[in-house]
Amino acid sequence: MTLKDIYEWDKRNLERIKKFQLASRYKKVGIGMSCAAVITLITLKFTNSEPSWLHPLLKNFLLLGMLVVSISKEEIEDEYIVMLRSQSYRMAFLLGVVYVFVQPYVTYGVELLLKSEEASMDMTYFQVLVFMLLIQLLFFHVLLKKCHT
Repeated sequence: MTLKDIYEWDKRNLERIKKFQLASRYKKVGIGMSCAAVITLITLKFTNSEPSWLHPLLKNFLLLGMLVVSISKEEIEDEYIVMLRSQSYRMAFLLGVVYVFVQPYVTYGVELLLKSEEASMDMTYFQVLVFMLLIQLLFFHVLLKKCHT
């Protein structure tokens, strides 16, 4: 196997990954998964007898549902839709980076004001990923609506 063969194999695989999308029918599946996870998380908030493993599992289920919605095609997927999707991912990434820098200080300041003895600057992967996926989905939806009006 030559270096050129390896390069071509890498290029083909990168193109395949870059173009990966689920069929448009999976968008409804992702929305259902996300809604079920949110409703269950809210329900569990009012009960005290939840197993310790259930809460992280539901959070991951929510993230997976949002990801499925994010990578599902539209009914009509043309070049303009691809460009809008790309812009929404770019905005989600940029705002996600800003969020990671700013949010811990905001949380610290609020906690310091409310309970001065113990303020932390912790941030979880869940917060960052949910924020980024929400931003991507919202920006894509807004850009898509502007496109069709």
